[in-house]
Amino acid sequence: MPERTSYDAVIVGGGHNGLVAAAYLARAGRSVLVLERLDHTGGAAVSTRAFTGIDARLSRYSYLVSLLPPKIVQDLGLRFAVRKRTVSSYTPAVRDGRPTGLLVGGGEARTRTAFAELTGSEREFTAWQRFYGTTARLAERVFPTLTEPLPTRAEIRARIDDDATWDALFERPLGEVVEETFTDDLVRGVVLTDALIGTFATAHDPSLRQNRCFLYHVIGGGTGDWDVPIGGMGALTDALADAARRAGAEIVTDCAVTGIATDGRSAEVTCDQGTVGARRVLVNAAPRELARLLGEEPPPPAEGAQLKVNMLLTRLPRLRDTRVDPREAFSGTFHIAEGYRQLEDAYQQAASGGLPASPPSEIYCHSLTDPSILGADLVRQGYQTLTLFGLHAPARLFTADNDATRDRLLAATLAELDTHLAEPLADCLAHDADGRPCIEARSPLDLDRELGLPGGNIFHRDLAFPYAEAEAPGDTAAARWGVATTRPNVLLCGAGAPRGGGVSGIPGHNAAMAVLEEG
Repeated sequence: MPERTSYDAVIVGGGHNGLVAAAYLARAGRSVLVLERLDHTGGAAVSTRAFTGIDARLSRYSYLVSLLPPKIVQDLGLRFAVRKRTVSSYTPAVRDGRPTGLLVGGGEARTRTAFAELTGSEREFTAWQRFYGTTARLAERVFPTLTEPLPTRAEIRARIDDDATWDALFERPLGEVVEETFTDDLVRGVVLTDALIGTFATAHDPSLRQNRCFLYHVIGGGTGDWDVPIGGMGALTDALADAARRAGAEIVTDCAVTGIATDGRSAEVTCDQGTVGARRVLVNAAPRELARLLGEEPPPPAEGAQLKVNMLLTRLPRLRDTRVDPREAFSGTFHIAEGYRQLEDAYQQAASGGLPASPPSEIYCHSLTDPSILGADLVRQGYQTLTLFGLHAPARLFTADNDATRDRLLAATLAELDTHLAEPLADCLAHDADGRPCIEARSPLDLDRELGLPGGNIFHRDLAFPYAEAEAPGDTAAARWGVATTRPNVLLCGAGAPRGGGVSGIPGHNAAMAVLEEG
């Protein structure tokens, strides 16, 4: 039960964004209550012992960190760290009937050689350097704005100060610049994948949803690096919960919020434990849930488009491309069926209502970079984790029979991976205490049911460009920080807010800043 009947701020949802907001507000001396539906905090950023009798704590849902600003870690004094990966990616392929691939990482000279061996010249590597040099400069300019008041479109364009970059990434479908810059199909596909994470779109989608997804994947941290959370994703949310509690915030779990009533000055939040009053309510849930709590019309339906798979192996599988050590190939992002044409074919097949014949996906091995998530015995025996994220698996494909469709897609995805392995992945899977293979999969509908992600959308809705579409964001603190709702004292602090999405804490930070600015 909550300790009080009224608070300065009640936060609905104990995911990472809600915990960030709670910690900032409590540190500023505000009375804060966090209400969480589940029996634990963390939302989608949790670590779980997923397999019976196995001492392995896997990041069950979200699994890498890019968008979390160091500012938040420093401001809140978090006991949390990330580790960089030495290999960016490996993409297997078959050229002239022989297994080969593209390894990006291990130093500039090695990467240059890998490009030349795959493509026959240095042209693609030169284009790669130029392209990602441009995104690095973009990241340096844009990332700091994410924890500032929401800029206008004109302000962010002036901040970028590069008309060619603005035109390529903010005005035209990403496919145009990818095709103008690169000629090799596999290289094009590797670039495009960052535009399709959890996003069902083509390279030439006129809505530019692929551009928005790409932007968020290349600006994180001001570098675009995707880092491994030491101890797993749960280490971050545990640290956030500890920081909030140390600052004086109350956190109540197993307490679902059922409604919010407000007159614009004060509010009442109804939950399983009764009703509490609040000066302000911060909602760390999807816009769909916000509308339900306020009794408003829901927003247009959102849709996720991914298959998430967690595995534990007794050893990493050998590769058909014997030039590459599996410990390198799986330590970065291991791309499967993600050539440019393959991605388009998979999209078209899914858009037509069928599962992709060659499901695109990407894998990485957390335990190679951070073995702390495994028990000491597993480390000594050489066990490893694998995390797989499948693309172009929209929720609509699962509505008729979620379980059967998920199983069919999982089987097809693993079969596609096996085409690049020198031994079946099944031979490498560990088994739990009951003798079952250590593998679990989640469809978009599973994520909706378990986490309340609308349609399984990991961003809560389509990502937005990080600026106000209107000439000015508004005259209230909530509007200036991009967290306003239809009610003056109810703020959106979840991933569905502008500049939300990913494991960032940014919407939580911005909602807290809006509250503190208002006084």
